[in-house]
Amino acid sequence: MKSAKLGKTPFVVSRLCFGTLTLSPLQRNLPPQEAADLLLLAFEQGVNFLDTAEFYDNYEAIGLALSQWHGQPIVVETKCYAYDREGALRSLDKALQRLKRDRIEIFMLHEQESEHTLRGHTEALETFARARDQGAIGVIGMSTHFVAGVRAAIAHPLIEVVHPIRNIAGLGVVDGTRQEMEAAVSDCHAAGRGIVAMKPLGGGHLIPEREKALAYAMQAPDVDAVALGMQSPAEVAYACALFAGEDVTRYEHAIAIQPRKLLIESWCQGCGACQARCQQDAIRIENGRAEVDAARCVLCGYCAAVCSEFCIKVF
Repeated sequence: MKSAKLGKTPFVVSRLCFGTLTLSPLQRNLPPQEAADLLLLAFEQGVNFLDTAEFYDNYEAIGLALSQWHGQPIVVETKCYAYDREGALRSLDKALQRLKRDRIEIFMLHEQESEHTLRGHTEALETFARARDQGAIGVIGMSTHFVAGVRAAIAHPLIEVVHPIRNIAGLGVVDGTRQEMEAAVSDCHAAGRGIVAMKPLGGGHLIPEREKALAYAMQAPDVDAVALGMQSPAEVAYACALFAGEDVTRYEHAIAIQPRKLLIESWCQGCGACQARCQQDAIRIENGRAEVDAARCVLCGYCAAVCSEFCIKVF
């Protein structure tokens, strides 16, 4: 498995980062041990880096995998929405306890949009900085779907790793084009920030052209690692072989070729919570129920987490 230094951080990580959103209740909702087994399979093939978030609600499965693994150290990246000191400490303590760790290597603010949202999280960032100085956090980072978010990270003294959306079609970039995101990521990387690109397959939309899409992600000179969601042993084997530079022809028959979809069930009440939650502006309430614009949806499943009627799912 090919590896890279993550910006100016002390971490050398596999270029393939296991993106665990796909295992979570927001998407595949695998039983904890089944999800842990997939992580262990990836670890055995050289993956030493995983991405999660408090919002994904999959710490139990990851904790199982980490406690059952006895090989190379695993670098964990997680994210939270904390604004203040109390929330930051609560999120950090939750991650440490449930992931069974003494330290979280990369602790991030989730879904930052610009310098203004970062400013609104100042108290949380300062709390994370103190935790970093005490050894509970390795480095501090942020995730973003915004060009402005990436550019804000360049100027912020505490942000060392950035987790931006970046794919060949520019799917999911909220405030700009693919080219504008590429330029921002390039400048951010040149400024010494570690870059972990997300959604190389555009949430599943690019699966039919996955070879081209993943080649774009892997060959980017300003990307240190690529977070890729995997949901089956076949997908893990395919991705690990691809990122190791091996021939993947023998895996092709086992990989799903149909894009995933967001399903909104008929019992939707049209409350609008999903519309308010969607950063991509992909959901609208029409005629009393939620409707999705498939071209804008990146299939994150975040809308499902706020649906009180449990009528939204990614499949």
